[in-house]
Amino acid sequence: MSKERDNMRRKTFDLLATTGGAMLVVVLVVAGVLGVWAYNWTTTNVRNQLSEQKIQFPTAAELATAKNPAPGGFSEVTPAMVPYLKPYAGQWMTTGAQAEAYADHFIAIHLQEIGGGLTYSQLSAKAMALPKGSAAYTTAEATVQTVFQGTTLRGLLLEAYGFSRFGQIALVGAIVAFVLAGAMAILTLFGLWHFGRTPEDVEFPKSLHHEVRVPVAV
Repeated sequence: MSKERDNMRRKTFDLLATTGGAMLVVVLVVAGVLGVWAYNWTTTNVRNQLSEQKIQFPTAAELATAKNPAPGGFSEVTPAMVPYLKPYAGQWMTTGAQAEAYADHFIAIHLQEIGGGLTYSQLSAKAMALPKGSAAYTTAEATVQTVFQGTTLRGLLLEAYGFSRFGQIALVGAIVAFVLAGAMAILTLFGLWHFGRTPEDVEFPKSLHHEVRVPVAV
């Protein structure tokens, strides 16, 4: 086998490696741009959707007066809510993090108080078992409707929170893509520099072949 077939010029190898590196830089930059676009798109949509709900967190003064309700009673703000709502005191809801805090540490607690720990489906079943038109049925139905509305709103807020998390993941992915693109760009520039300094006649071994002598029987 000839030397030309066994070996390739080092300059050719540098050119191939540099071209591959440049293509990878382009791919990573495009991925980063798409990640930033996804983050901006999800953040804008979450903010617009939540802003339309016109939900405001309890103020600092209201949180300072938090107390547990009497058995069977109701309290607007309870001590269990304060650690989660305090960072957003008095703010209007516009972010996924705010939506998660309000859904899980405000609405959920009120639903527990109103429904006595029962879910919408359980409360509905109990109401259906009561005589239609009775005072007990009317009261139970009012509770069912309140819990249904609260459960629906909580679900929508948690959906917005989950959507915002996808946007944050996209942003992290974009940052990683840009960092890798920068590192690969440096390596590609180094490859171009090496390509320009490499003489034309320098060869790069593709593989090492060893001659093996096979004994021949006489």
